[in-house]
Amino acid sequence: LEAHPDFLLVISYNPGYQSVLKDLKHSTRQRFVTIDFDYAPRDKEAQVIAHESGVPMETALELAKLGEKVRHLKASGLEEGVSTRLLIYAGLLMRQGVPPRRACEVAVSRSLTDDAESQRAIGELAQAIFG
Repeated sequence: LEAHPDFLLVISYNPGYQSVLKDLKHSTRQRFVTIDFDYAPRDKEAQVIAHESGVPMETALELAKLGEKVRHLKASGLEEGVSTRLLIYAGLLMRQGVPPRRACEVAVSRSLTDDAESQRAIGELAQAIFG
């Protein structure tokens, strides 16, 4: 089987996200070019949140700020930072009338961790940002 000259294969892989048993083999990784990237800057992430959730830009900026702050908690023991997707979910809940702190609790802190201390820390961040 010969690929068409215009054929292109793109894969997305999050190293360290899965267990060691699910890591790509070295021989497989060596067949690809690697591009490292991080979360979008706050203003760009806010644009995505506003577009996808329908919340006003001011709310989207606050959610993006929460995202940045929660991602810094990763250095304090939180296993994973908050994804833009979870921030969008929080925005969708807010747009439906769920109070911001409750939306962040349900969509962000409970989705990220079962650890009560980490949930409390995320709740305090949401309180500081949303009041």
